[in-house]
Amino acid sequence: MNLLLWLLIPLAYLIGSISFAVIVSKSMQLPDPYSYGSGNPGATNVLRTGNKKAAVLTLVGDGSKGFIALVLARWILGDNSLAATLNSWVLCGVVLAVFLGHLFPVFHGFRGGKGVATACGILFGINWILGLATLSTWLIVAFFTRYSSLAAMCAAIFAPVYCVFLFGVEPMGLTLTCLCVLMLWRHRNNIVKLLDGSETRIGSKKA
Repeated sequence: MNLLLWLLIPLAYLIGSISFAVIVSKSMQLPDPYSYGSGNPGATNVLRTGNKKAAVLTLVGDGSKGFIALVLARWILGDNSLAATLNSWVLCGVVLAVFLGHLFPVFHGFRGGKGVATACGILFGINWILGLATLSTWLIVAFFTRYSSLAAMCAAIFAPVYCVFLFGVEPMGLTLTCLCVLMLWRHRNNIVKLLDGSETRIGSKKA
């Protein structure tokens, strides 16, 4: 039975590999998200088409898969307590797997997004206070700077800090630190653009 529970990890990867940017764009007859802007299949890039509905649907979809993967795993494991969540290495594996699925989706040639919305869904799946605190960080930075990438990186850095502050040093805090490092690595080009002043702001279009 324990071996079967570890199969939740590859299942989470497959869930994470579903790209809602691609699905929404095709269903709404929009350009392929890989073909314009940053080439990133995420809500911010989809917004560059000017279609706010498509961007919102992409955001909700990518966030939902992180949340659903974690909640489903917690339900199958049979212990939904916060203590069990923070200490379960299987759930830590699920968190990493669904996030890596979004970054490197098997269904889309391993070309994925940067994981911001998926990470948000994961955090709410762990604990709503943790998710709300991290989302608030993103909103505050995004509001004052209008840089989605900067807001995402700040939120990524603070997420494991919030986790440790709220719940102490647990395996899940270490896992969120890994997510932070991965997200910063995925934003390495944005860091360069932020430094040279060429980063695109929220709401602007890029050919």
